[in-house]
Amino acid sequence: MDISIVIPLLNEAESLPELCRWIEKVATENGYCYEIILVDDGSTDNSWEVILNLSAGNANIKGIKFQRNYGKSAALNEGFKAAQGDVIITMDADLQDSPDEIPALREMIITDGFDLVSGWKKKRYDNTITKNIPSKIFNAAARWSSTIPLHDFNCGLKAYKKKVVKSIEVYGEMHRYIPVIAKWAGFRKISEKIVAHQPRKYGISKFGWERFINGFLDLATISFVSRFGKKPMHFFGLWGTLFFSIGFISSIYLIIAKFMEADFSLTNRPSFYIALTSMVIGMQLFLAGFIGELIARNASERNVYLIEEKIRI
Repeated sequence: MDISIVIPLLNEAESLPELCRWIEKVATENGYCYEIILVDDGSTDNSWEVILNLSAGNANIKGIKFQRNYGKSAALNEGFKAAQGDVIITMDADLQDSPDEIPALREMIITDGFDLVSGWKKKRYDNTITKNIPSKIFNAAARWSSTIPLHDFNCGLKAYKKKVVKSIEVYGEMHRYIPVIAKWAGFRKISEKIVAHQPRKYGISKFGWERFINGFLDLATISFVSRFGKKPMHFFGLWGTLFFSIGFISSIYLIIAKFMEADFSLTNRPSFYIALTSMVIGMQLFLAGFIGELIARNASERNVYLIEEKIRI
């Protein structure tokens, strides 16, 4: 199979027929063997009924319905599991991503040999204050921390080699950092392509201002996990050793000073309490490292979701 189109969605019943017709037109014109995987993330409108009708009319359209809303990362993760195409392309269901970009994105994967190509919505039709400016700040921070030179980490329009999506795990709210997760997994041929951004035609955005705060928190998480996820003691042990050493050396100095000078007031000195606090913090960090090591070695499955129904999968 040439391509799999994975589309997570939440309450997008109005846009789905037009989007699927558009994808079908592009795939037919280019002679692709394709599949469209629509992942309904707990919609409360009639999105699933629309998917059932679309699948009945086109065998290439497949569906996954979550029993409740789990988030975009969960939807992408299940879509990646089901995808069979040599190239997997993700896009949003709100028609703001153009299916006309599919051939060029696929070409960059097949011909140019990239592992992952991320879309860059250079010209956006979003509110400047509430979306564009925060997005630029967020992307600058992500570029700095990950050293991946992408302008739009959060763009839903991306293309992947099949091996990439079968090798990574997307959970929590980490869909924003799939390029970082891919790089962490050893896929370093990452590029971007300027793509068209369409004005929203139906409905309203499902993301509020809180996604930017969550985005920075997730950035801190993925930065830590990518470096220390399999070796937490390397982080906690380093700082635990540093704090404990400072406290221990200070304590030895104070004890020696007390023996050498009879009127030396040990408990009236701030350094005494600083030394004790440093030793306690050091021991706590060591314990955190040990617990982290145990968790890392015995973690249960994180990506288990209640799926109510599937179509053709």
